[in-house]
Amino acid sequence: MGLNQESREKVRQAMLEKFGSEFQTRIETGVTQTADRWIAEDGTADDFREFCLTNFATNEQEMEAIFQRFQQNLEAYYGHLHQISRQFNWALQVDIGKVYPVDYLFANLDPYAHTSEDAFKSRIAFSALLNYPLETLESKNQNGMEWSRKKWAEVRLAEEFMNRIPSDVAMKRSETYTMADDYISNYNIYMHHLVNDNGERLFPEGLKLISHWGLRDELKAQYANPEGLSRQQMIQKVMERIILQEIPQKVINSDKFDWNPHTNSVYEAGTNENVSAEAESNIRYQHLLNTYHAEKRLDPYYPHAPSLMDRRFKLNREMSEKDVEQLLISVVTSPVLKDIASLIQQRLGRPLEPFDIWYNGFKARSQYSEEQLDRKVSRMYPDVEAFEKDLPYILRRLGFSPEQAEFLAAHIKVDPSRGAGHASGAMMPSDNAHLRTRIPEGGMKYKGFNIAIHELGHNVEQVYSLNGIDYYTLNGVPNTAFTEAFAFVFQSRDMEVLDIDTESGEQEAMRALNDMWATYEISGVALTDMYIWRWMYENPDATPVELKTAMINTTREVWNKYYAPILGMQDQILLSIYSHIIDGGMYTPDYPLGHIISFQIEKYLEGRQLAPEMERMCRLGRLSPQIWMQQAVGSKVSVEPLEKAATEALKK
Repeated sequence: MGLNQESREKVRQAMLEKFGSEFQTRIETGVTQTADRWIAEDGTADDFREFCLTNFATNEQEMEAIFQRFQQNLEAYYGHLHQISRQFNWALQVDIGKVYPVDYLFANLDPYAHTSEDAFKSRIAFSALLNYPLETLESKNQNGMEWSRKKWAEVRLAEEFMNRIPSDVAMKRSETYTMADDYISNYNIYMHHLVNDNGERLFPEGLKLISHWGLRDELKAQYANPEGLSRQQMIQKVMERIILQEIPQKVINSDKFDWNPHTNSVYEAGTNENVSAEAESNIRYQHLLNTYHAEKRLDPYYPHAPSLMDRRFKLNREMSEKDVEQLLISVVTSPVLKDIASLIQQRLGRPLEPFDIWYNGFKARSQYSEEQLDRKVSRMYPDVEAFEKDLPYILRRLGFSPEQAEFLAAHIKVDPSRGAGHASGAMMPSDNAHLRTRIPEGGMKYKGFNIAIHELGHNVEQVYSLNGIDYYTLNGVPNTAFTEAFAFVFQSRDMEVLDIDTESGEQEAMRALNDMWATYEISGVALTDMYIWRWMYENPDATPVELKTAMINTTREVWNKYYAPILGMQDQILLSIYSHIIDGGMYTPDYPLGHIISFQIEKYLEGRQLAPEMERMCRLGRLSPQIWMQQAVGSKVSVEPLEKAATEALKK
């Protein structure tokens, strides 16, 4: 790919002769960026010369016109493609009844697959690259504080066309992630059909939990139950069977069989009749392997980021892999963790268990039983329509003015989710963001409500950072960790929405301990995710069985190094239960980053109001992470405020 140096030099000279030496820097940059991506199908060297001489802009009026054309047309293009994509995936993501084979065909038809290829074939991409420079991350961080908003928008505009991806490669990647997402979205366990060695059912009838979110949240809920330990131990065993792929295929998303996860025995539902049941047989790891191969096909088309790790960190997060890894290691090696673990053990009155990485007894909600919270929530929200109708009230409870609450609610639609919950933003202001949540028969449960408030935080960010932005190419936030941060800010206020008073000096201390422990837990998940992707790149011909073995070994290594010294047991594998390890393409590092950023935002909000500050921050748009943080809260991303607050909390 790319035009030869002789042809490039001839074009540079021709442009200097036509436009003058005052444009030398822009000419050299524009010709290089454009020539690097020019291929034989785009035309001859003479065609390239003619294109550059015709499309290079030199006066302010022309530059402004080109800039505005891109802003307006990209909004229309991406906005409508997003609407089409959402509709094509509707039947798989939204619970509208039976899924038919044709639904998978539509979901695999990715409207975005040809965007890169078409942009270059039409030469629109070349126009942007000829006139607007790409900037390195170092340049953004060093100079970004001095850049104007428009300069940032121009940088993001050029980045839209940084890489040239063939449509067949993009389509295959989309199909792979669609299948992985569908696998995860339909991975449910019917909890009433779990039995112990005495044949007892520990969970209520009708309780269907998705892995891993539902299982984890049910485990957390049992901390408020004096009889919850045996249920937590059973959930842990379910998780381990899933990770090890020993779970019987018949019990996944089925209520026709009873299952003892401790012995792995399966029975006809309601009987003691033992039935044979084959294990799931490494399907979980086949999906992960499929995502690896889909990403590997993209590598040649990202010469400056030739691996998923490079793309996730250099391009998507704009934070170096090394820096993020060190940040996560600083979390999991924090001296304060041993003292927090001792406090947890003291509060529980028993030795710690592996699943106590999910201890949530520091949260105010743990003072209330799950049943009490379920009753309150189900009365308020019997169905999706009731939750959507109540959005203005929810937002007012969170501090938004009546006008802003109505504005935000008008741009957020609520859908019944097949998965655990999801927030999908719009891509043009005339469209709406969508909040997906699960509401079973009998009304919303507290766990679902808590997730829905988390997703609402995403949605509010999505509306503000799109509808309130000054330039379209700046819409959004620096990376996914930042929208996770706002989601965590909302989620921590779920009791306020329910009108349950929890604020006190002690609760502030408890929040710091909870956030530090939660960040500790998810940092290990993120490290496991990062390390297993490195392993796949080092072992490109691995089989699903080999990948499973590597996953288990990697998880145990992370656990033994960073968790065994704190919790006291070796070789645990729970860190790899996270579903986004399978279908997220190394998404999980955004969670601990989100916790860290969320805490920094919370500290900044002390003495300030959430609503106006959140709007201000979201309107900053998609700056680089460190520049955004400095403009939003006055400091760069750091775990120090969280660690310091947790240390102080232990003294109270």
